[in-house]
Amino acid sequence: MATSVTAVPPAPSAEACEHFAAEFTFETDCWDTHEALEKGADFVLLDVRSPALFAKGHIPGAINLPHGKIVGSRMADWPEDTIFVTYCAGPHCNGAARGALRLARLGRPVKLMAGGVTGWLDEGFTLVSDEAT
Repeated sequence: MATSVTAVPPAPSAEACEHFAAEFTFETDCWDTHEALEKGADFVLLDVRSPALFAKGHIPGAINLPHGKIVGSRMADWPEDTIFVTYCAGPHCNGAARGALRLARLGRPVKLMAGGVTGWLDEGFTLVSDEAT
């Protein structure tokens, strides 16, 4: 008897390869982002949360640009071929996807960092704060 997992069979291997390979063109993860930042990032990391949340704690090196503020005039600060990586609070938040969509609509190369702040902390990485301690 099939379970809800197997009732719909897996895709053929060739289709699965295409699907999973394509995911890497849209997303990166916290570990790879951390490693790249330590080596000297070749992308701009955008924290698309509110300034208040950014101030409470963000990934070192990130720039705060709430997804609603991602507009052509603001993005003119960077060359057209700049790669952006967006993140938000975590898997329960769609802010990173909203930011990535806005960037893509502006013709900008973009990836989403899966996991967001939650994933970053789960990996054991630290945040920096702009607030006085």
